[in-house]
This record gives sequence, structure tokens and C-alpha cells, in this order.
Amino acid sequence: MMTFTDWDIVRNLLLAARWTLLLSLTAFIGGTLVTLPLLLLRLTKRRWPARFVRLYSELFQGTPLLMQLFLAFFGLGLFGINVSPWTAAALALTLYTSAYLVDIWSGSIAALPKGQWEASRCLGLNFGQTLWRVITPQALRIAIAPTVGFSVQVVKGTALASIIGFVELTKAGTMLNNVTYQPFKVFGLVALGYFLMCYPLSRYSQHLEKSLRGEKQ
Repeated sequence: MMTFTDWDIVRNLLLAARWTLLLSLTAFIGGTLVTLPLLLLRLTKRRWPARFVRLYSELFQGTPLLMQLFLAFFGLGLFGINVSPWTAAALALTLYTSAYLVDIWSGSIAALPKGQWEASRCLGLNFGQTLWRVITPQALRIAIAPTVGFSVQVVKGTALASIIGFVELTKAGTMLNNVTYQPFKVFGLVALGYFLMCYPLSRYSQHLEKSLRGEKQ
């Protein structure tokens, strides 16, 4: 039977979980907005823009997210820019997310037959018309499953924001444990919270992949 203290722990964790979801949503939406111009630069296939996008992607994929959070929070302070833990976490996760999304989406476009571009040119469509009317609808079918799957990594990545003082689910669990001295109970509920947020996304991603394979067969 749950005691009043147990209900208080659950209530506080639920309040903190809202910030985890909000940070995840902010990072994903922000990452999408950053990815779109990067994707266009890569599709132009010009030498220096393509190199810039590749360097950008390798930089944020090849360095730990924890280090990126530290740099966003403490590094900006070296230039006299004071940011809140929320702003630093949102910025770092946005850049981290965009570095992966640009590879996922450009890979989805590259998976399409080159004849799609050639046929569009034969029909008199320019680059923008081809991308919007022909390529994007087909690429979306390929990209949606890995994109949803990656969103699970974004949700779990928000746990690292606790290191710079942002009070999300993991940070709230640490604070509650310091008060209640019940680590198994508190962190068990924290783990359950992440599972309940991530499991539906994982299942939906698997469903989309199976649906896509079924359509291709």
C-alpha cells in the first residue's frame, strides 16, 4: 500500500516529467528547423557547403552530448553570455538532434532512385519543384520510421541535462533521493517514467518499419 510519502514522490516525478517532455519536444522541433537549411545545403552538392554540413554533423555526432551541454552552459559564460540551464539544455540538444536528423533525412533522399530526379528534369521541373512535389513525399515514407526511432534517443538524452542543474526527471529523482534516502524506490520510478515515455515511440517506430517493408513487397 502506498503511503503519503510515496504519493508525494510520484507527484513530484510527474511534475518533473513534464519538463523532460517539453525539453524533448523543444529539441526535436528546434532540431528540425536547423536541419532543413543544412539539408538544402547538402542537396546542392556544392563542394564547400557540403563539406560544412559534413563537418557540422561529424562534430556533434563525434563528441559526447554531456560535453556539449557543459560548453553550452559554461562556455557561453566566457563571452559574458549568461544562460539558464533550460536555455543551455535546449540549445545543446537542438544542435545534437539536428546533426543526426540531417544524416537520416539526406540518407532517405539518397535512397530514392536517381531516375526520379532525371525524370523530373525531363518534365521541366526545377530543383525546388522536384524536391517538394516528387522527392519529399517519397523520402518521408523512408525517413519517418528512423526519425521516430531517434526521438527515443532525444528523450533519453534529456537526462544528461541534470548535470547543469536543469530539473527534469533524473534531477528530480536525485533531489528526492537526497531527501527520502530511498534510492531503489525513487530511481525505480524514474526508470519507469522513461520507459513509459520511450516504449510507445519504440513500438511505433517498429510498426512503421514493418508497414514500410510490407508496402515494398
